[in-house]
Amino acid sequence: MKRMQQSMRWYGPHDKISLKDIRQSGVTHIVNALHQIPVGDIWTVEEIQNRQNLIREADMEWSVIESLPVHEDIKRQKGDYKLYIENYKESLKNISKCGIKVVVYNFMPVLDWVRTHHAHLNPDGTKALLYHRTAFIYFDLFQLKRPNVEADYSQEDKDKAIAYGNSLSDEEKKTLFNSVLLGLPGSTTAFTREEVLALLEGYKGIDEAQLRENLVHFLSEVAPLSQDLGISLAIHPDDPPFSVMGLPRIVCTHADIKKILEAVNVAANGLCYCTGSLGANPNNDLVKIIEDFGERIHFLHLRNVSRSPEGIFQESEHLNGDNPMEAIMEKLVLLMNGRGVSLPMRPDHGFLHDFEGSEMYPGYSLIGRLKGLAELRGLEMGVSYKLNK
Repeated sequence: MKRMQQSMRWYGPHDKISLKDIRQSGVTHIVNALHQIPVGDIWTVEEIQNRQNLIREADMEWSVIESLPVHEDIKRQKGDYKLYIENYKESLKNISKCGIKVVVYNFMPVLDWVRTHHAHLNPDGTKALLYHRTAFIYFDLFQLKRPNVEADYSQEDKDKAIAYGNSLSDEEKKTLFNSVLLGLPGSTTAFTREEVLALLEGYKGIDEAQLRENLVHFLSEVAPLSQDLGISLAIHPDDPPFSVMGLPRIVCTHADIKKILEAVNVAANGLCYCTGSLGANPNNDLVKIIEDFGERIHFLHLRNVSRSPEGIFQESEHLNGDNPMEAIMEKLVLLMNGRGVSLPMRPDHGFLHDFEGSEMYPGYSLIGRLKGLAELRGLEMGVSYKLNK
């Protein structure tokens, strides 16, 4: 039976979690990116090999790049987008020379992900990431003060947001603001209000149809090259899988994925199957997504969420939540054996335990992810045993 290639995300030499710490978890593969290189610049062979050598010295291999970021000009198809596409191609060529086979990216405008709470307190004292719709509306209306924002919400939404804001202390309001605007992987610095409003202005007039057209143009340029280079591109679903701050979202649903994969129909144009992001939308059938797009799944993010009707979702324990993890794991084991591949997987996010004290990047505590990794390993072994009987 084919088994998943178990890996862990590491943010680089500045990460307070060391490669030695990660190696002791039993994984042999690292998910990493060159966050020090400005978005849009070319990743050189030298820079890639320097990072590879660092990881190899710790007795592991850099197997997945997460992420090779897409410049905002490409997403908007404005400014120097043609130059940035050519730079992306050069980076892919250099990555190929170094032997790395999976490249993750996303096409989310402005912010890569959004949560309103980075340290939601669980009953057992651990802390988790959470998205609270009313808290976000309060942020959007009264902290960001986005132009014409009132039109996006009902009066009931506004009344709830006012009441929510009145319940917060000044410190809690500040924490909310910083939590929402910490939306770039590898960064510990939140955007300012002025920076975000300027970026939002750049998307004026770009709706979902236009953004999808821009993505397809980008993929038509880079996916055939990736195919020739032997690199699999894996687009990460939008997180959360719905519009925030009036921005278009185009990788939220089964229908969205179908459009993207069919528009550029080469094997290299594939999906990062993230059960957390996709699972935050109650209308997504996560098992059916594997059934319908399994041949194009190149990377796995496995975690769980608990949803509520009030527009709240919380990142829960890896095996406990609203996502059917046993059914998902069974489909993935069958998929890998049908394709004859071991898909790379990482336990996505984890609770922050008191013993660890703090985390450098929200969701990326070591102990919480180790717990998730152990649970996922056990589930995979159990499913494999069941299928072999």
